[in-house]
Amino acid sequence: MFQGNWTDFFFLGFSHYPKLEATIFVLCLLMYLITLLGNVILIFITILDFHLHTPMYFFLSNLSFLDIWYTSSALTPMLANFVSSKNTISFSGCATQMYFSLALGSTECVLLSLMAYDRYVAICHPLRYPIIMNRRVCVQIAVGSWVTGCLTALVETMSVLPLSLCGNSKINHFTCEILAVLKLVCVDTSMAQLIMLVISVLLLPMPMLLICISYAFILVNILRISSVDGRSKAFSTCTAHLTVVVLFYGTALSMYLKPSAIDSQEIDKFMALIYAGLTPMLNPIIYSLRNKEVKVAVKKLLLKNPFNAVLISILK
Repeated sequence: MFQGNWTDFFFLGFSHYPKLEATIFVLCLLMYLITLLGNVILIFITILDFHLHTPMYFFLSNLSFLDIWYTSSALTPMLANFVSSKNTISFSGCATQMYFSLALGSTECVLLSLMAYDRYVAICHPLRYPIIMNRRVCVQIAVGSWVTGCLTALVETMSVLPLSLCGNSKINHFTCEILAVLKLVCVDTSMAQLIMLVISVLLLPMPMLLICISYAFILVNILRISSVDGRSKAFSTCTAHLTVVVLFYGTALSMYLKPSAIDSQEIDKFMALIYAGLTPMLNPIIYSLRNKEVKVAVKKLLLKNPFNAVLISILK
């Protein structure tokens, strides 16, 4: 366990920007509420509409479920601390928050790469798609993503917990982010940093390489399609996923694989808001706006309520 004469951590959060704190709180609250609403709707749509009972939407509903918990683990403690003005967390609470943040983020890295493989099979091997991506395989892929994320997070968390702290309990972040907590350690952290580097390489560049290879094959096959409508449909199923990948991996790479000489804790906090708050909020919006099947499913649900005519017209 951490060694020290204190039991609680104190979050500095965005106290360096007192004039922006209220604005950041409102924006984070809006992001959280929109994330909950958008992802819950997307999950219900994929469950209720049998047309969406396909591997692509199975993975999408998993992503939505993941995003709900990912955002909740990061933003709800910050919002609660802002309202209560305590900005403190216990050791056990900090360790738990660190683990779940790492586990959920790692799971999303793996899941996004496997969603790219699903698109590769769907476009490059359409006739064999139902056989290759059968229900059993989809469940195994989803479970494998969660197991990988949980195990790697456990290794990272356990590599940090035994380290001694210098007595400073002030975390320059709004959550128990592992890099921010390591700043409080006064012993050699090379082993913990090496473990983090290895896992980061396995969960960031490696999945990105798989995504790039998958989309290289996808692009070649799309260009072979003679029909303009066929090309458009193929592109539409991929652009939403690519947009989400760029948003998530871009911010994660800037956080965990930047040179150690660069100390940018203030920038890291705002980057953390992007991948923990903004990206999960945009995911259902991106997939619904870029996907005709999702929009049709939403319209069917809204048609059951005559007061939703305005929303239906927006979706057209």
